[in-house]
Amino acid sequence: MAVRPEGTPCWADAMFGDVERAKGFYGDVLGWTFGESSSQYGNYTQAYADGKAVAAVVPPLSGQEGHSQWCLYLASADAAATAGRIREHGGEVLMEPMRVGEFGTMCLAREPAGAVFGLWQGGTHEGFEATAVPGAYCWAEFFTRDPERTDAFLSAVFPYTMQQIDDDAVDFRLFKLGDDTVLGRMRMGEEFPPEVPSYVNVYFTVGDCDAAVARATGLGGVLRFGPMDSPFGRFAAIGDPQGANFSVIDITATRGEPPKTTDVP
Repeated sequence: MAVRPEGTPCWADAMFGDVERAKGFYGDVLGWTFGESSSQYGNYTQAYADGKAVAAVVPPLSGQEGHSQWCLYLASADAAATAGRIREHGGEVLMEPMRVGEFGTMCLAREPAGAVFGLWQGGTHEGFEATAVPGAYCWAEFFTRDPERTDAFLSAVFPYTMQQIDDDAVDFRLFKLGDDTVLGRMRMGEEFPPEVPSYVNVYFTVGDCDAAVARATGLGGVLRFGPMDSPFGRFAAIGDPQGANFSVIDITATRGEPPKTTDVP
């Protein structure tokens, strides 16, 4: 597999107090199967869609018990150098770059507006083995209360170019690597309770959005938004039974024309 460009979303995982419950929930909602947990690496357990590695679940580390959430990892050719840029541009390194055997090097960070994300410098584990197929990662967005700081940070740390969606009703920005649009950024408005911090929303692909929502809510998940049609697919935002938020999208069910955009200098 070719090395992913710097800043490309390349992996996602989440800590759960009850990993077995999480495996049951995501197995039913997204069709995941799971590999053997690795006690050497904190019982890290990979999830598979049609035999391809697409995410992982893991118990919390000591002292990190609490609210579950998904973490998106961005590709880095040199995690230590990227961590330096994160600090230089106002971010915080939460976990210093750490070698994970022969698999690669990971790092956790927080951007200036508060959203947590990861870095992954691939070794034998390069990241997603599949994307944009049922059960696999498809898209992600930084939800932020301070978009100016988030935009400046992301475009300084990674080689992104930016485009703004031309819509007075929403403040949404796209981040590109070359011709590929790889991330979105949404301003959090009054519809978000003040106690909800900035975060990264990860989308997983499904074959039928409404059916996925029905399975999720039937298993104790909470529908946060949708289902809603869009030019990119029919999607919905869900909270799982342990509090981790994510979205599902059927990318085959598109409706309407893609929005117009303006390049941002």
